[in-house]
Amino acid sequence: MSNRRKLAPFWVSLLFGLISFFNIVGNPRFATFRASDVVHLIATGMCFGVALATLVVFFRGSRSS
Repeated sequence: MSNRRKLAPFWVSLLFGLISFFNIVGNPRFATFRASDVVHLIATGMCFGVALATLVVFFRGSRSS
């Protein structure tokens, strides 16, 4: 499998995380969080976590091969 296909989950989750994060930060009511904003931030953090885990698995797997 090519390196591009192995890193696809990283790029997809990073893209969704960045889009969500900038959507929240650009919101005019950024100072007054509501419950839905907190859930949105948690989901954004999960996207970044998946991206980081995918990157770690990619680099760890490339050394052992």
